[in-house]
Amino acid sequence: KLIFTTSLLLGTTITISSNHWIMAWAGLEINTLAILPLISKSHHPRAIEAATKYFLTQAAASALVLFSSMTNAWHTGQWDITQLTHPTSCLILTSAIAMKLGLVPFHFWFPEVLQGSPLTTGLLLSTVMKFPPITLFFMTSPSLNQTLLMLMAILSAALGGWMGLNQTQIRKILAFSSISHLGWMTIIISYSPKLTLLNFYLYTLMTAAVFLTLNSFKTLKLSTLMTTWTKTPALSAMLFLTLLSLAGLPPLTGFLPKWLIIQELTKQDMITAAVTISMLSLLGLFFYLRLAYCATITLPPHTTNHMKQWRTNKPVSAMIAILITMSTMLLPIS
Repeated sequence: KLIFTTSLLLGTTITISSNHWIMAWAGLEINTLAILPLISKSHHPRAIEAATKYFLTQAAASALVLFSSMTNAWHTGQWDITQLTHPTSCLILTSAIAMKLGLVPFHFWFPEVLQGSPLTTGLLLSTVMKFPPITLFFMTSPSLNQTLLMLMAILSAALGGWMGLNQTQIRKILAFSSISHLGWMTIIISYSPKLTLLNFYLYTLMTAAVFLTLNSFKTLKLSTLMTTWTKTPALSAMLFLTLLSLAGLPPLTGFLPKWLIIQELTKQDMITAAVTISMLSLLGLFFYLRLAYCATITLPPHTTNHMKQWRTNKPVSAMIAILITMSTMLLPIS
């Protein structure tokens, strides 16, 4: 595990600090290879299948990254990441990074992989593994095709919302929530890349809080989430707030990136895009609310066939406490 986590950190650091396309590609490859054993650790057929799907998509995306940078080098004669100017290279790179991140129309692998891996690995997949591709987006953002990015962003927000409505598996719900958040990050990348990074950091914060809380509950389905309120009532109540924050409701942290992104979009005269993506985030709000209801508000009607869990004496870890506090209280930093 130590080897894999250091490799993850190493790959991420190589990618985000590189100037040369080949270095960025090498970092992405190290990342992919380091996370694979963590996905397939349980040796369950689902986990092996998830690892295979992950490997295939990430390998294809890395090949496309190489291909776009080589096309650009062939046409312009340099390998600098910030100098990606050739339109074909930009299109290929956009699709490659969309595959890396799981943006619509390349989103199919992500819920499956997240469903097959344990909760802590799922947290790594939806936060750490998204960071290097987003930094590549950040560095190449001036030259990317804005229409394509906006289309992909609105489709991601739409499909992330719609496909999450029908799920009962918590990891899949969180995967679709991740897809719709990536839509919010992508729509603003060519206008104000800093907002994309801010959105990503806050999203990482809130997702980490949710995943770690669920991991301490040891819960994977909505039906088991319904019985956890007896285990640690205070943590369940805070999970409720964190989920609403992830949905982006105003007094909580999650509202901050949405607010700033809508403001920036209206400055850029993209009123329709702002209205559309705000309406589509209501779809996400529905399934966050359902998770929140299952976690705290409603008692399950069929209390007989589910064992109530015993109240634990274990204190909540300081990490979860800090993350939950930050993911509910950070709005004043704006």
